[in-house]
Amino acid sequence: MVRHSDIIREIERFAPPALQESFDNTGVQVGDMSDECHGVLICVDATPKIVDEAVAMGANLILTHHPLIFHAIKKVVPRGRIGAVVTKAIKAGIAIYSCHTAVDIAHGGVSWEMARMLGLKNVATLDRQTGRMMKLVTMVPTSHVEKVREAIFAAGAGQLGDYDSCSYAVEGEGTFRALEGSNPYVGDRGELHREKEARLEVLMSSWLQSKVESALRDAHPYEEPAYDFIALANEAPYSGLGIIGDLAEPLDEAAFVALVKRTFGSPVVRATRSRGKKIARVGLCGGAGIDFAPNAMALGADAYICSDTKYNFFLDYEDGIFLVDIGHFESENCTKNIFYRIISEKFLNFAVRKSSIEKNPINYL
Repeated sequence: MVRHSDIIREIERFAPPALQESFDNTGVQVGDMSDECHGVLICVDATPKIVDEAVAMGANLILTHHPLIFHAIKKVVPRGRIGAVVTKAIKAGIAIYSCHTAVDIAHGGVSWEMARMLGLKNVATLDRQTGRMMKLVTMVPTSHVEKVREAIFAAGAGQLGDYDSCSYAVEGEGTFRALEGSNPYVGDRGELHREKEARLEVLMSSWLQSKVESALRDAHPYEEPAYDFIALANEAPYSGLGIIGDLAEPLDEAAFVALVKRTFGSPVVRATRSRGKKIARVGLCGGAGIDFAPNAMALGADAYICSDTKYNFFLDYEDGIFLVDIGHFESENCTKNIFYRIISEKFLNFAVRKSSIEKNPINYL
């Protein structure tokens, strides 16, 4: 039996809620995650029609990109989009989960997916996050190093981009004296004991601290293991906002715009005036990502793709970079691909579907 929580566990393994921006509301919006899951419907936004679509396909979990509940609400009545969705979903026994800026920031998230769709090579994060990493340092008797390693790796420590099980150990000698009331693993109470130990160091994401600490204490043989969690100023190498990369081959601006429109399904785009230059290096950010255009320019981008761009930015960047606004929905519609891939790969022969009725609420005339 698959529960909602099983589905969400895999989504959160890819995009931990701890990654979300401080203003956001990633997570459960409606429903009980302990309920049995009969099917998942994936969309960008929850609407009353989306709830009807879920009912029609027999799905009782809706997975969205944008949070249904973003700002505080003082009442829930069946009027307006949010109230109508909440009341209709509860009556139908449907849960709703939203994964917003967590999947924007996650390695492999929205901007990474956009870069993959465009065929960009040599990709890197535009705005890397800091304050998201720490180092665990612990002293372990040499006989138990592998057991402790395996436990903390299983808890998520030692993951660096496309590598896992990353650690460093150096052997030395530890000393301790067990006092009255203790129950030492080695040595005798009241006597100074010397033990061959390894100093084990592992990098990890800071939000894993509680889980890793619990795994460490369970696997460590000492009654009182010695360990430190040290906050790091390192940039997270892969998670962050925006991507920069290289096109397979340079394109003129008209050909580049045609590629962008075709790739993201944008019927029209807004762009700065032609500069008559080839486009080889491209920066992009799903959603309202104009803030990272300077990052892209500093890294040599010829063009920058985002959405929700105000007039003054087109004016300011006219001579600096070829700015292309593809529309908010078009820039984040790819989240359906991300969620679908995660669920279908982890839950074989499970009913998961991308919404077939969802369209951009903005109509281009």
